[in-house]
Amino acid sequence: MKVNQCKIVDCTIRDGGLVNNWDFSVEFVQKLYAGLNEAGVDYMEIGYKNSPKLLKGADEAGPWRFLDDEFLRTVIPQKGNTKLSALVDIGRVDENDILPRSESLLDLIRVACYVKDVDKALQLVQVFHDRGYETTINIMALSNVMEHELLEAFEMIKESVVDVVYIVDSYGSLDYKDMEHLITKFKTHLPNKRLGVHTHNNMQLAFSNTLVAADQGVELLDASVYGMGRAAGNCPTELLVTHLKNTKYKLRPVLDILEQLMIPLREKEEWGYLIPYMITGTLDEHPRSAMALRASADKDKAVDFYDKLTTPEVSFEKK
Repeated sequence: MKVNQCKIVDCTIRDGGLVNNWDFSVEFVQKLYAGLNEAGVDYMEIGYKNSPKLLKGADEAGPWRFLDDEFLRTVIPQKGNTKLSALVDIGRVDENDILPRSESLLDLIRVACYVKDVDKALQLVQVFHDRGYETTINIMALSNVMEHELLEAFEMIKESVVDVVYIVDSYGSLDYKDMEHLITKFKTHLPNKRLGVHTHNNMQLAFSNTLVAADQGVELLDASVYGMGRAAGNCPTELLVTHLKNTKYKLRPVLDILEQLMIPLREKEEWGYLIPYMITGTLDEHPRSAMALRASADKDKAVDFYDKLTTPEVSFEKK
């Protein structure tokens, strides 16, 4: 496996925040950053750079949902080699909130969008590029994208300034053959772009799909410590750190993060491979229905849940 070109992007705070409404203490984030830096992880995605003006429920969310540059400077007064990343969503970011890179702790800004909004995403990418940032475009829900839509998107992306284009398995429904097929397609149509991958663990395939991507030359690999992320979670950082060959990564600092931070948090919050998430993954659906089930009194009634998703009329029958 030729993976020495790979770089790990740890998304524990950003994607993991979807589990606990970004309720991480400053001390938690500082310890995580110090551990990832010691482990040699390349990027830490420290949250979203969306605007609280453009989102409901902003008051209840932790500060990592709407990163403020001054706040960040107090959190990470001494930056190490690990670069800092933030994600923005189309329609939820005010470009006026984004300082020039020379005035910010952030190095990388990633723009997430659905395929219909690739043009808007690339306009934002241009703004962030002009302000000095590294940039990515992350096209979500690729498993539901029609071929002609993807080809149209490729035409726009090819001519853009974006540095890295992400293959995102939003529903955790892809296997290694799907991954190889998509990577080949992206490479064929975007020969001038570097690639990234973001996987979900609905089918217990996040790690193996990420390794397939690394083997195919995909450069940026998303992961999170203990796999913490929405619903079934992500590829575990600790597995990539210990498994990728010809790299500089160290496992022990990540084990320290696991022991100090993640194991206690997992006692309070739920994420990772669970049967309802497997069901939505195998049906290639967003996990929101499974998340609602896990929050209800019927959280382990998998057969009933499967029947409702596969035969919708069951939902309307009187019991």
